[in-house]
Amino acid sequence: MQIMKIRLSQFGICLGLLAIAASLTPSMIPRSDMLQGVLSGFSFVIGYFCGVAIGSAWRFMGLPTPGNFSKIHLSNVAIIFSCGFVSLSLWFYQEWHKSLVKTLGIARSLHNNNLLLVSYALLITVILLLLAKLFGTLCMVMYGRLRGILPFRIAFTVALILVSFVFWSIGNGILLDLALKTFDSSYRKYDELFESGIKQPTEENKTGSKESLISWESLGRAGREVVASGPRGADISNFTQRFAKEPIRVYVGRNSADTIEERAKLALAELKRVEAFNRKILVIATPTGTGWIDPASQSALEYLSEGDVATVSLQYSHLPSWLALLTDAEYGVESARVLFHEIYSHWRNLPKQQRPKLYLHGLSLGALHSDLSVTLLDIIDDPYHGALWSGPPFPSKTWNNITSLRNADSPEWLPRFRDGSTVRFINQSPDRQSNSAWGSFRMVFLQYASDPIVFFKARYLFREPTWLQGDRGPDVSPHFRWFPVVTFLQLLFDVMTATSTPAGVGHVYSIRDYIEAWSLVVQPADWTREEIGRLKELLKEGN
Repeated sequence: MQIMKIRLSQFGICLGLLAIAASLTPSMIPRSDMLQGVLSGFSFVIGYFCGVAIGSAWRFMGLPTPGNFSKIHLSNVAIIFSCGFVSLSLWFYQEWHKSLVKTLGIARSLHNNNLLLVSYALLITVILLLLAKLFGTLCMVMYGRLRGILPFRIAFTVALILVSFVFWSIGNGILLDLALKTFDSSYRKYDELFESGIKQPTEENKTGSKESLISWESLGRAGREVVASGPRGADISNFTQRFAKEPIRVYVGRNSADTIEERAKLALAELKRVEAFNRKILVIATPTGTGWIDPASQSALEYLSEGDVATVSLQYSHLPSWLALLTDAEYGVESARVLFHEIYSHWRNLPKQQRPKLYLHGLSLGALHSDLSVTLLDIIDDPYHGALWSGPPFPSKTWNNITSLRNADSPEWLPRFRDGSTVRFINQSPDRQSNSAWGSFRMVFLQYASDPIVFFKARYLFREPTWLQGDRGPDVSPHFRWFPVVTFLQLLFDVMTATSTPAGVGHVYSIRDYIEAWSLVVQPADWTREEIGRLKELLKEGN
């Protein structure tokens, strides 16, 4: 059995080199030389083994092959051609990179030199090939031991399964477990740190104050940042020249109570204490994995509502969203569900003419969990008033359903749904998509065409994304091309770096766009388009 030996397949080398060339083309997010080198290394190895597999299948089926002399000659020509193609791609890489950086409005280039890129690619390639060689060697050793007691096909199959199980156990059960424990310990300690510039509130209606039902210490780093920041009523009044209330922010930390149910009840009790149900607007804001609430979103709504708003949030993790999703995705969903039902049950029993309008909000993983926090049967007889979900991750159920049912003349990166009276999508453009009046329920998705967390799909392994066909989003590079497998890898790397962009592209949502989105959702009566424009200038990033 020679099938498990790792040989230098010339056809595999050609496909690997072509995969490197494809990996150098731009995707959604610019990559540093190190990250691009890692991506190119993975691309080469995948291309190489695809070549090995195709060659093995060709020989297995007994298809004709060139003679030895012709085979060597053709292989050498193909390898030289592939090397030339890679060299040409490296030559264009700098221009492609500059074009993408310019499209996204990034101030400086992440690309410095091709030598560093190639060095990382070689390092990753060698490591992966050595691992593959080790895997093949162990399979052959195991096969040799089993061959004497089992038929050769069964012996080979059992050897392959056993060695695969060992590799999987080491990678998933030992290395991954160790990494997750390290991350958990590090982020837990980070969450417990006290930011030097953030002070405990002294006003009694502030969460975390001495009068609060929730202690300042239990809020965690993210919670303390939420309740101690944001505009004051006086700031809002100075801008609008109208009376404004002090915005209410209620936050319950992971350490504020032992169970989800206890934390949700604590949130409701704190809302009652600060008389949040007397406000005009009440928002259930589901945080990201670390417990973070985008301050741009909160400040935008607090200005537009002239302070007559209360926001409640419940922390379910201290890990980044991708780690929280990997380690315990259901816990975040359960946390969002329990909080919604606790708040909603009280809200629906209030007199309809006196209770606040109820909205849901979430960014990224918070949007996913917020979407899953409620089902139609829960609220069909007395629905909440709407939702703003920004950067909804690609598994988001409602986003996927509505996007798939979009009007045929609208692109996937900015869908139009029916007449726009219930659901609307917006991006960096203030175009409101529809002249139709809103209904009583308003759902808005804020998304950027350059956000890979929104538009990633597993099917892009072998199928071109529809958002690359026809007109593209304003923040998507004109040089972005789809290649089987390689584009999928590029988008995986883009997902990991989606928050490295400036505000207004990628997965970093701008306060200017939050202002537009919230003005669509809550329809502030006293605000003119001129005032909204001035507010954007006042709150623009950096001010």
